[in-house]
Amino acid sequence: MTQRVDRRTLLTSSAAVGAGAVLAGAGMAPGFAETPGRRVAVLGGGMAGLTAAHELVERGFTVTVFEPSAWGGKARSIPVAGTGVGGRADLPGEHGFRFFPGFYHHVPDTMRRIPFGSGTVGDNLVAASGGKFLRAGDHADAFVFGIGPDPAQILTVDGLRRFLLDTLGGHAVPPHELTYFVERLLVFLTSCDERRLGQWEKVSWWDFVGAAKRSGPYQKILAAGLTRNLVAAKETIASTRTIGNMGEAFVYNLMGRGNDGALDRVLDLPTNEAWIDPWMIHLRGLGVRFVSGQRLVRYETGAGRITSAVVADAAGVTSRVEADWFVSAMPVERVVPTLTSNVLALDPGLKGLTSLQTDWMVGIQFFLRDHVEVTKGHITFIDSPWSLTALTQGQFWADRQVPRDYGDGEVVDILSVDISNWDAPGILSGKTAKECTRQEIADEVLAQIRAHHTVGDLLPEGIIHSWFLDPGVQWDAAARRNTNETPLLVNTVDSWSKRPTARTKIPNLLMTGDFVQTDIDLATMEGANESARHAVNAILDASRSTAVRATTYRLYDPPEFALLKQADKLLYRLGQRNALDLL
Repeated sequence: MTQRVDRRTLLTSSAAVGAGAVLAGAGMAPGFAETPGRRVAVLGGGMAGLTAAHELVERGFTVTVFEPSAWGGKARSIPVAGTGVGGRADLPGEHGFRFFPGFYHHVPDTMRRIPFGSGTVGDNLVAASGGKFLRAGDHADAFVFGIGPDPAQILTVDGLRRFLLDTLGGHAVPPHELTYFVERLLVFLTSCDERRLGQWEKVSWWDFVGAAKRSGPYQKILAAGLTRNLVAAKETIASTRTIGNMGEAFVYNLMGRGNDGALDRVLDLPTNEAWIDPWMIHLRGLGVRFVSGQRLVRYETGAGRITSAVVADAAGVTSRVEADWFVSAMPVERVVPTLTSNVLALDPGLKGLTSLQTDWMVGIQFFLRDHVEVTKGHITFIDSPWSLTALTQGQFWADRQVPRDYGDGEVVDILSVDISNWDAPGILSGKTAKECTRQEIADEVLAQIRAHHTVGDLLPEGIIHSWFLDPGVQWDAAARRNTNETPLLVNTVDSWSKRPTARTKIPNLLMTGDFVQTDIDLATMEGANESARHAVNAILDASRSTAVRATTYRLYDPPEFALLKQADKLLYRLGQRNALDLL
């Protein structure tokens, strides 16, 4: 059964989707059609859970998805309750703006299999063509990224060196330090996989690029700025392997190599309208059952397997869920409490999850009374202590007029901002974001943005109608600090071995989520989607299914560097440096 929806229908359908999900949960336990060997309980309704459900139901499995709070997880948009008047929808808040670089393949593939109007959800991806890195004070803007050389051009080390120097040049970093940084990038780009895992996984990015011995601009712009703003990771603790892999993906993305689509893509509607609601409607039409308000409490085991999952509602009332397969689709901080002694006895390696670290990357939206024309793409505020990035959203919503369709008619545009560093002192009070009240966070973010001259004049007093901070961030008045219900995994030095694969040692328990070992290896929607596909393939293998395996993709690896990497593999086995690693 294929269900199609259009944009106008979805503007008013979010409530119906939520209600349907609740109604689908009535009489939940055990709640599975009796199809021996093919009953799957998916525990979590975010990116990983919905992807797993999608891949499994298409292959004939009976799937029920349990979610304690919000369908779509961190990928969803969040209507600001009570803001819509006169027949308009509530203003769309979100956990953070959506970002779909060209090197994403798994998520766009899923989107293209979800009906939407006369096409698919994939049609809602549109190009953001003018990303800018802005400076504060008297500094010239740092970078304006665009597409690089012709993808068909033969790639050489010298050619890549020139491209990187041109792309990253033109700012306050001394030329000799920029050259050094590019040389370090080239060392990583020509390193074999064995060196990346055996050597660079055990070195922080800060140490790899020699930041401690370089100038302030080098540290601020190259070592820290690019890392925090593009990857949302602390450069002093993040693994060089992870940051390098993402840096490599961005470089080839800029060069148009291995791209799924445009260099940078965003959605042309709020996320729930463009993606999450149509997805759930489609999955429900395929037979997936959604159960709202149920969180996993623990697993029960027997004969070396998971026999059932105990779930609880908001009041603490528990039910037992029986299935043939259990797919954990929760973030790592929610998985850890479920690793009870009986589970760890079956797979002791899962204990490594307890040592993984998380950090905060959370969004705030400013609803504006006028348009702010900065660039048709993402904006990075390179001198903001809180590592701010932003996007003006109205320009991409071709089928929507914000004052006509959302809020009270006074909101014209939305400036969506991500805060990536919650531990740095601000410029107003000197407090970190974790120490600021919600109002103080809004005031501080505006002050840091206005300090960047390209945008500052475009945000005069009076242009701010209202603002919305991710509800996962809550102020604890007694502790005078914030808490956060939605942190992100940080790929710290030498943490790869502590993370599980999708296939655990427990035959019928699969792990999915952005902490699972994947090729993209970063806490992203893409990583969560990829992990779910690996879990589905593990189920297909274990059940000896003849169904076609879920498609998985690998990050682009230029054929021109194959010989260099083969030579580096030999050097690494001999205990020697990469051929370009001269320092």
